[in-house]
Amino acid sequence: MVPQNPMPSLAYSFLMPPTIFIAISLAAAIFALRCRRLGILLMLGSSLALYLSALPVVTTVMLLPLTVPKADPAMLRRAQAIVVLGAGLLLGNGTDTPDAPDSLTLERLAWAVRLYRLTNLPIAVTGGHLMGSKTALGILMARELDQDFQVPVRWIDAAARTTFENAEFTAALLKASGCDTAVIVTNGWHLRRAIWSFERAGINAVPYPAGPVSARAVTWADFLPSVGALHDKFYYAHELLGLAYYRLRY
Repeated sequence: MVPQNPMPSLAYSFLMPPTIFIAISLAAAIFALRCRRLGILLMLGSSLALYLSALPVVTTVMLLPLTVPKADPAMLRRAQAIVVLGAGLLLGNGTDTPDAPDSLTLERLAWAVRLYRLTNLPIAVTGGHLMGSKTALGILMARELDQDFQVPVRWIDAAARTTFENAEFTAALLKASGCDTAVIVTNGWHLRRAIWSFERAGINAVPYPAGPVSARAVTWADFLPSVGALHDKFYYAHELLGLAYYRLRY
């Protein structure tokens, strides 16, 4: 989830690659007008960091500490509910195009539906209002499951704005229904922070990543810059910093 207040989110995103390295490169170019040698060194360093950020092999290494394996069937059998965490949404135009879950949220919902078909466990969805949205993400997720997947939703949290609030608010709903063990469905790189948050909220969390979790073999192409690597690295760096912050904050 993204904080509702845009300023902390904007400041936090500014620290993520590649934005921070681009900003340093621009600042170094200006600094070089006054101190040529130091400005050039800063520009070379930030350019090298930007290049490394675009390498898929570096992205793969960053993913390793975030990877949580999918739970075994025995753990799934002990679960009493499925919890799907929202990611983001696409803002509508206020007239003929309504707000809708974004691609990450839809991916999580699709994997939750697959799990529901296997287990028939009741589903909880969680996600509050994001900046500019007219409808809470949790409401949109429940609507998507009902209308497009014909899957019922038992619990809806429409207030959470962060991963920790996802866990805190959903845990309260589950405990009120006598549930203390739940399968947590979110993207693999987000699972470690989500599992940590739900455990802190008093729920026995069973990991279920939306997508494959096994690492693929490294090839020569992984040493060539890639836009996809930059895209993935933003999420991985966000999670690594977020996990460290959560452990200090909560």
